[in-house]
Amino acid sequence: MPKIAFIGAGSTIFAKNILGDCMKTPSLEGSHMALYDINIERLGQSEKMLQNLNQNLGGKATVQAYTDRKEALRGADYVINAIAVGELIPTIMSDFEIPEKYGLYQTVADTLGMGGLFRGLRTIPVMLDMAKDMEEVCPDAWLLNYTNPMAIVTGAMIQATGIKTVGLCHSVQTCARELLEGLGMDTADVRWRIGGINHQAWLLEITRNGVDLYPEIRRRAAQRTDLHPDMVRYDFMKWFGYFVTESSSHGSEYVPYYHKRHYPELKEKYSLPTDGYKNWGRGKAEYWQEVNGMIENKNLGHERSHEYASYIMEAMETNIPYEIAGNVLNTGGLISNLPEKACVEVPCLVSAGGILPTRFGELPPQCAALNRTNINMQLLTIEAALTGKREHVYHAAMLDPHTSSELSIDDIVKMCDEMMEANRPFLSYLQN
Repeated sequence: MPKIAFIGAGSTIFAKNILGDCMKTPSLEGSHMALYDINIERLGQSEKMLQNLNQNLGGKATVQAYTDRKEALRGADYVINAIAVGELIPTIMSDFEIPEKYGLYQTVADTLGMGGLFRGLRTIPVMLDMAKDMEEVCPDAWLLNYTNPMAIVTGAMIQATGIKTVGLCHSVQTCARELLEGLGMDTADVRWRIGGINHQAWLLEITRNGVDLYPEIRRRAAQRTDLHPDMVRYDFMKWFGYFVTESSSHGSEYVPYYHKRHYPELKEKYSLPTDGYKNWGRGKAEYWQEVNGMIENKNLGHERSHEYASYIMEAMETNIPYEIAGNVLNTGGLISNLPEKACVEVPCLVSAGGILPTRFGELPPQCAALNRTNINMQLLTIEAALTGKREHVYHAAMLDPHTSSELSIDDIVKMCDEMMEANRPFLSYLQN
């Protein structure tokens, strides 16, 4: 049976979702699940929870925690990556607090913007080091990456290593349902076509029984006047023509239109909180309360989720094809009007032969153009991490759509210098 290594297993709830799915999948029931995390306490909690869950689901898998990453990876067929590099305090908090000193506000800060830039710079070296271990002890394994910034981390791994890598998110699976439910429309028997980049992929087609649903969607969206969570996404649909996969709160920080120092009223108009990170202490307490409840629950159960990981492994083990939305390199122009080095999110067919991306074709020109503004920053972040050239950190920030719309070059450079200093323990590879 396959060996599944979970790197970052201290993320207990996510580990339950992914490995619980595997335990509920017949072709994966007898897997050996190898858990690894640098936080030994959290690792032990996840091991205890998963062993209990495994017993409740029939005890067919084996679950073991490892304190040596290479041993956890040794002989693995599949590697789940869910790491976060840097603690909440002070590292991740600095991703918000330093930009705020310059009048630059973010909502989630893990994909683009200054937060996405520095999260990428912290994460890529750790991933490249893990790739070396994988090349030694499990060279044929598939790496299923869930770590953000998705396009930056996945793109770096594919560009710089020989490890078979795909980036996974769940925004594609939920996109059409969220749109229809928000408009009071039936979600049954719906087909869709989505492509673009992670967190900014476009719902280009949505039909039911061959009937285009977009005319009714646009009509209802135009009539909606209440304050609701999808206001930015409706704005995208109005002006760019199509709904996007990522939430309004998150997606608003990838563009220059919604977070403006001189227009603070936009936050209220579009319901965009930029101080949510200040409540993370309380959220963390609630998270650990939930985790502790799971650990102590002797009757813990699980229902298979919509996360792609178990379906990918099942398709590879059984050779029964399955379609996913995967983040892969745009080799050969899968999306013909985006750069070849871009990490794109397109339909992929999974089977025993691996993961085969499909040729998506062209995006509408305005959609491709907006994607390219994000891709510029992503590629320069990867360039900074792979070359160690400090100048590319500045370039990435200067070309970030939100940052460049708010700050002068001098302020961008000063902010980058301050953030590099705050991240010094993780960025020793950058040249002065």
